[in-house]
Amino acid sequence: MIVIASAILGAIIGTLTAKRRKGSRADMWQYGTVYAIAFALLGLILTIAIEKLVF
Repeated sequence: MIVIASAILGAIIGTLTAKRRKGSRADMWQYGTVYAIAFALLGLILTIAIEKLVF
């Protein structure tokens, strides 16, 4: 759940970042994808850390 939420949040932030920098539609897709992958990876690490600490 954390991974999916992080990926969606990353895609939104990436798209808004590209839009704020006056990027084209392709730039928005690329930024959204890269941010989604990065945030999903951070969410995965967070999920693993929580799993190890709690259970």
